[in-house]
Amino acid sequence: MDRKILALTNTSIGIFMAFANYNMIIIALPAIFKGLNFNPTSPDSLGYLIWVILGYMVITSSLVVTFGRISDLKGRARFYSIGFLIFAIASALLASITATGNLGVLEMIFFRLLQGVGGGLLMVNSTAVLTDYFDRRELGKALGLNQVAGLVGGVAGLIIGGVLSIYNWRYIFVFSALVGIVGTIWSFLTLKDIQKPIKRSIDVIGNTLFALGVTILLISVTYGLLPYNNQPLGWSDPWVMIGIVISLSMIGSFIYVEKKVKDPMFDLSLFKNKDFSTSNTANMVASLARQGILLMLLVLLQGIWLPLHGVPYCQTPFWAGIYLIPNVLGFATLGPISGILSDRYGGKILTSLGLIISALGFIFLALLPYNFNIYEFFLITFIQGAGMGLFTAPNTADMMASVSIEKRGMASGMRAALQNTASAFSVVLYFSILISAMTGSLNSSIFSALAQYGISFHQTIPASVVIFSALLGYDPLGAFASTLPHSIAVKIDNPHFFVTTIAPSFMSSLRLTLYISAVLLFMSAIISALRESGRVGRLGNNTQREQETERTATKRS
Repeated sequence: MDRKILALTNTSIGIFMAFANYNMIIIALPAIFKGLNFNPTSPDSLGYLIWVILGYMVITSSLVVTFGRISDLKGRARFYSIGFLIFAIASALLASITATGNLGVLEMIFFRLLQGVGGGLLMVNSTAVLTDYFDRRELGKALGLNQVAGLVGGVAGLIIGGVLSIYNWRYIFVFSALVGIVGTIWSFLTLKDIQKPIKRSIDVIGNTLFALGVTILLISVTYGLLPYNNQPLGWSDPWVMIGIVISLSMIGSFIYVEKKVKDPMFDLSLFKNKDFSTSNTANMVASLARQGILLMLLVLLQGIWLPLHGVPYCQTPFWAGIYLIPNVLGFATLGPISGILSDRYGGKILTSLGLIISALGFIFLALLPYNFNIYEFFLITFIQGAGMGLFTAPNTADMMASVSIEKRGMASGMRAALQNTASAFSVVLYFSILISAMTGSLNSSIFSALAQYGISFHQTIPASVVIFSALLGYDPLGAFASTLPHSIAVKIDNPHFFVTTIAPSFMSSLRLTLYISAVLLFMSAIISALRESGRVGRLGNNTQREQETERTATKRS
């Protein structure tokens, strides 16, 4: 079998598993928490919940650059296979959790972090492996086809997660373990390293400073979402402020060290290359614009639109995923097309055009009412996804093709670290806006409604609890309503009351974040237009001799 096809099938299995695993877990979280006898809607449980949802992203963000550099030195294909193995082992451990309550959730968090280690190895090496095996004038097509595998995995994850969680939540992790085992065996048998091992030292100090700095930073800003001292958010928490200061100091020290060491982990000189710097910056800004909006749309569907149209809260995660398929479909449909076109004509126009289209999609979404026409929603989210599909494959291909073979793992790690960190900040920023806006209107509406029945109630309900409850498929006001007389509870605990309570403040917050995201995407389009797109018509930064070395190594493998 052709070596390129083998490389593409390996990376496609990896991206299929990543998308499927994420969607299966999101769909199955209510069943998982029920099986673990854990109540995620309690204010005391928010810290655990944050780690369950974002812990995977934190660990991958802090380790991908280290993984990329080690893979450059020891072999990308080898560590790609090890990533599959670690992911499969972690999935099996998740399926075997026996503890319940807080201890059970702590075990889940720990094994999810281990899963993130495997996912980080897969993430950082998949793009580098494709760049090794495919000529730079075919790289866009390969990356676009990978997007299709992600679409299939995402849709399969929704269906598989919804079905398996009905029988037993452990089955979703068994499924991930089986796919991981297949990927491990297939990659060990078929995937070979093209580049020779590099004998260079590992920047221990730089790796440590970066990993700790990013980890502490993401933990600190994430805990800023939790209530503190009767305030809706935790930004005034001394530990949050201290953590941010310490993390920024460590990241500053890391930058200083990288400029001094002989073999840096994070080679800042790569940013002198215009294709590398513009594609990375554009991708980071686009990630800041995109990730938080996705979760905001899930809250819109699960907390407002679906309950208004008769869908029980417990089923909203599944149907919200189904209703966002047009967005993923647009992304995957345009991905291969843009990849092929960029291989022939370059990525400058396609990436900027895709970002502009995606920005317009956000503006169109901001014009919708909360009780929107679902077909208009489908069309707009398809357009928005199509824009990102136009952008992603050419942008990644331009970035990876601008880097010499011995630095591709590092470059892929730098891309993943910047992207994941920006995605985490996007979630924190937009949820901070949403929680701040909802805090006043939520409680004032509940107090007014209870006053009509002669009940004086002044205990505030944390907006973060309500939002995360809706996001997980729980009745947002169910726990609160259970403390009221039944005749009043049925009036408070119904979708129409909840929607009229949160819709005005939520929609104003959503529109604000959509406009912010649109501006960020327009900025990203301008940055993207500054690239040279050196893949087309010439060999980019790699010399003719290096290309000959790659071809010889490919034949030998």
